[in-house]
Parts: sequence; C-alpha cells; structure tokens
Amino acid sequence: MLSPVFNPEQAFVVLGVVAYLLAALAAWAGVVVRKPIDRLVQLCLGLAVTACLLAIVIRWQQTGNGPFLTLYEVLLSNLFSLGLIFAVVFYLVPRARPASLLLLPMLGLLGVWTLDTDPAPLELPATYDTALLWIHVGVGKVFLGMNMVAVGLAALIFARRLKRDVLVNSPVAADEELDDLAWRFMAVAFVFHSLMLIAGAVWAQDAWGRFWAWDSLETWAFITWLFMALSLHLRITWRIPRWSGSLLIFGVFILAFLTFFGVPFTSVGPHKGIL
Repeated sequence: MLSPVFNPEQAFVVLGVVAYLLAALAAWAGVVVRKPIDRLVQLCLGLAVTACLLAIVIRWQQTGNGPFLTLYEVLLSNLFSLGLIFAVVFYLVPRARPASLLLLPMLGLLGVWTLDTDPAPLELPATYDTALLWIHVGVGKVFLGMNMVAVGLAALIFARRLKRDVLVNSPVAADEELDDLAWRFMAVAFVFHSLMLIAGAVWAQDAWGRFWAWDSLETWAFITWLFMALSLHLRITWRIPRWSGSLLIFGVFILAFLTFFGVPFTSVGPHKGIL
C-alpha cells in the first residue's frame, strides 16, 4: 500500500492553525490563572505567522502567483497578514494585548476555514500582475488588520458593559482609554482603506481599462468606506457612548469581512476570485 504524498504546504498550514489555537488557549489560560501568559502567547503567535509564511512561499514557488486568486489563497494570506499585524501590535502596544481573547480564537477559526477550502491553484492573468496589485492588496490587508485590533478592543468595552469582568483579566486599561485606543486603530484603518481604494482604481485602469465600474466588490468596498467615515464622524463630532461606538466598530468589521471574503467569490464581475 502506497503512503500518501507528503505536502509541505499543507503541513505548514496545519501547523499554523494549531499554533493559533494554542495561542488562543494560552490567552484564555491567563484569565483562568489570573496572570497573563504573554510570552507563551507571543511564542505561539510567532510560530503561527512563520508557518503561514512558509506555506505561502512554497505555494508561490509552485504556482508563480501571489496568494490572492482563490478563496484558499485569500484566506491563507490573510491568516498570515492578520497574525503578523496583531503580533506587532501585541509587542508594541501592551494595552492592546487583552484583545487577544477575541482575536486569537477568531484567527484559529479562520485557519480551520482555510483547511476546509479547495487549494487548487489558478493562473494570474498577465495584465493583473503589476506592482500596483501588490500595493492595492497590501494596504487592504493593513486596513483589515487595524480594524480587527479595534474590534478586539471594542469587545473588551462591551464585555465590561455586560458585566463579564472575567473576560478582561487585569491588567486592562479603563474603558475610556480602551475606547480611545480602539478609535485610533480605526482612524489608521480608515487611512489604509482610502489608500486601498485609490491604488485599486489605478490598478484597474491598467488591468481592465477603467478606474471604476461599480461592480460588486467596488460597491461594497465603497459602502464600507462610507460607513467608516460616518462612524469616525459620529465619534469625533457627537461623542457617542462607548457601547454605541463599539457596535459601530463591530459593524465596520462585519462589512469589511463580508467584502473581503464573500463578495469576490460570489460576484460575476471582473473582481471575481481576485482579492
């Protein structure tokens, strides 16, 4: 009986998903023992990001395309980029570390979804393969990562409002500081979302001969941008309650998540399968 062929790419993806789940368990174990286990969380998070990067490198060598064509590639590349962004935030912004209670399980579930998708490759059209595509996709991933961190911080505020203090094991900043930090991340996310739209329009001119055509992905990306702009305006001008602000942050992330991981793979426009 022949043994199955070893697939190093899939092995690294599995390792990355397991590492994300272990990081989530470590974060929640800190809640149980009432002592943050930051070093273990950082170790598992670093292992997860490295494993996903190696899987992308192996796939890139085999296909010759960047990881942004199929749903599997989009999930894998975001599994890497979102983990990397949060790892940097975790290291540089200690006040944001409790957000790992939500974000690390979220990344673990994203990894499980990745393993359940078809890894069959597609060929990237020659007109798409330009530096602007990398810029467009890259700034989009930074946008989603910043928004994700804001969601994790907003969840801490919402958990306190629901009297679930166990979810926000000390040291955790006061709600006012968490709220301010969350909206700072949202402001950075808004800048990168704007850059994503601009870079995407310029790239589309080279790829399809038009800057904008209101296809499904373009439309929903613009709706997300408008909702972000409205949310930031309400936060700055009206000083809305913190729990209301948390709901707005959640809403932006839900819109962004559906735009990134849903619309490109249900659209009949030229953006189909490209993100």
